[in-house]
Amino acid sequence: MSAPAVLRFTLHGGLILSLTDTLGSLAVATKGQYMTGVSTDIGASFVRPAGRVGDTLHAKGVLTAMGKSLAYTRVDFTNPEGELVAYGYHTKYIGKSSQHHKNVKFSEDGASVVEGEDTDVE
Repeated sequence: MSAPAVLRFTLHGGLILSLTDTLGSLAVATKGQYMTGVSTDIGASFVRPAGRVGDTLHAKGVLTAMGKSLAYTRVDFTNPEGELVAYGYHTKYIGKSSQHHKNVKFSEDGASVVEGEDTDVE
């Protein structure tokens, strides 16, 4: 028995969660965290079908808050028309990693490292 066409050719929710995990971690890294901690909570809400094979999906991850122990992120997924198709949330425990000796501090615009070692190799 084969799955209905709509199930075979739409974006799987597991990919949305995987991207939420990855992009949430990268959002934490934008604050200079050498290690981005471990996940304590992750989830997603699916608003509408996210597309079919060949469609473009846009994703934007943001760090919504960061304390001494926890970091909170959100990732919005939109179609080419800008409509929200899904969003993910990700909470990370950063308690031990927040004091890592390889953490850096970025300039206000994020373009350069102002404290710590810049490991970017060109």
